[in-house]
Amino acid sequence: MASESEPSASQSNPIPASVYHEADMGAAWSRGAAVRGREFEAATALMLDLGLLGSGDRVLDVGAGTGETALLAAERVGPTGSVLATDIAAPMLDVAAEALRRAGLSNVETRLMDARDLDLPSESFDAVISRLAIMLIPDRQRALAEMHRVLKPGGRLAVVVWSTGERNLGSFLPLSIGRRHANLLPPPTDHPGMFSLGPPGLLERALIEAGFRGVSVRAVPTTRSFPSIDAMLQYLTGAAPLLREALSKVDDIGRAAMLDEIAGTMRLFEGPDGVSIPGELLVGAGIK
Repeated sequence: MASESEPSASQSNPIPASVYHEADMGAAWSRGAAVRGREFEAATALMLDLGLLGSGDRVLDVGAGTGETALLAAERVGPTGSVLATDIAAPMLDVAAEALRRAGLSNVETRLMDARDLDLPSESFDAVISRLAIMLIPDRQRALAEMHRVLKPGGRLAVVVWSTGERNLGSFLPLSIGRRHANLLPPPTDHPGMFSLGPPGLLERALIEAGFRGVSVRAVPTTRSFPSIDAMLQYLTGAAPLLREALSKVDDIGRAAMLDEIAGTMRLFEGPDGVSIPGELLVGAGIK
């Protein structure tokens, strides 16, 4: 499907990590919460199930972003449990802290922290969760080893990552078109990125190499849906980081051409009820 000037769907197509540190990214990410809530609901529930989160548990949420998964984890552990939501991007975590404050939760704390160097005691958490973060982390094996270290013996890790680009055309096609219009080179396949843990066996191997046992990886089908093409474009340009780098490299004429091609391509998924794009997430879990 990709032309010679586009990356193949097996390549990682990373969103630059710097995007998440931009001052307005937390607010922008929050605007897409409803879309993500629908798209990630089943995979998120499975992650929490496989993490065996229960009343009174102490949970670490790595790469917590704007706090959506931390809120759900807090509901599961109840008032006798606690959740520590960490992220390396301050703008995202600021939004999380405000959302948690509004929710009136006293059992959730946010803390700015690099997943590769968790400033936390060893064997101090019953569960570690991470949704759509570890595939973006440079030196992810170091980060996974840190997650293993802070778990209590018998504690569980549960994570969600994207599957391959071929199985997530709602992200891959706009990314590919955007990169081509902006004359951005294809990223190296071994770099962190959206789809870098999607190929068969990679997530399982990463968890095993980090010391986890009883590792399982399950594919979870999902759907990205919008009421219209215009709503989809609004999400891509205002509530998600997918096109930020590409849009920053083009002028107004280039922007219009890029978005016109994306709209035309994504009409393949348009039906009487709007735009519905199939996708796939992977949920991995393991025991310390």
